[in-house]
Amino acid sequence: MDNSGKEKEATALMAEAEKKVKSSQSFFGALFGGSSKLEEACDIYVRAANMYKMAKNWCAAGNAFSQAARLHLQMQSKHDAATNFIDAGNAFKKADPQEAINCLNRAIEIYTDMGRFTIAAKHHITIAEIYETELVDIDKAIAHYEQAADYYKGEESTSSANKCLLKVATYAAQLEQYPKAIEIYEQVGTHAMDSTLLKYSAKDHFFKAALCHFCVDMLNAKLAVQKYEEMFPAFSDSRECKLLKVGFVKEYDTISRLDQWLTTMLLRIKKTIQDDESDLR
Repeated sequence: MDNSGKEKEATALMAEAEKKVKSSQSFFGALFGGSSKLEEACDIYVRAANMYKMAKNWCAAGNAFSQAARLHLQMQSKHDAATNFIDAGNAFKKADPQEAINCLNRAIEIYTDMGRFTIAAKHHITIAEIYETELVDIDKAIAHYEQAADYYKGEESTSSANKCLLKVATYAAQLEQYPKAIEIYEQVGTHAMDSTLLKYSAKDHFFKAALCHFCVDMLNAKLAVQKYEEMFPAFSDSRECKLLKVGFVKEYDTISRLDQWLTTMLLRIKKTIQDDESDLR
């Protein structure tokens, strides 16, 4: 069956589902199996949604899943409603990012009402990624990563919370919100240095915190490096710490492959150094 045939079948299923819904709302329909008719309609909407997916009509698929979700809410079937809203969001992601976010937010509301905060956090991350890649609204991406981190913390999932917070720190530094970035890098670094499994990553977190300090003030940055050495002696022996002490800005990019974030930070630090040197003249 080609795509047009699948769409025709899906459209027929949508009409069948709508007929079931109307039948359940009639006087006799409500008396004789109204709820079963709604359950049948939900199943048919989902079948229609899957046919639309096969035809790659993502908006129609999202709409069909949303219809099923609303019916499940009407029947007080919260888990099924949330599942359908997630399916709708995944379909809309391919064609209408904002509508995908709307559906995911509906699912999050249901999950938080049910006390399923870990699942809610996961979908906040999905929304954050849509804002990052599709809608390019970094402030909203940050807000959803922060909400995900809060939910993970509440469920004692510290590692998952820290992954979200590191995304926040990355963007905060790019937006020149250095105190916020520093606080997160120090917090995550302190947690990592006390873990056998994560200890190696601690030096990277303290290194990034130091970079943020250097973007603001050279003197306080050097004091911060000393503090990190005292807190975490292994940091003293790291290549990153040695470079921080010997004017790494002028040589770091010759010995290490730079990502975009690090390149941005190094250019800002060079400017800070140049400004300080011109002030001394």
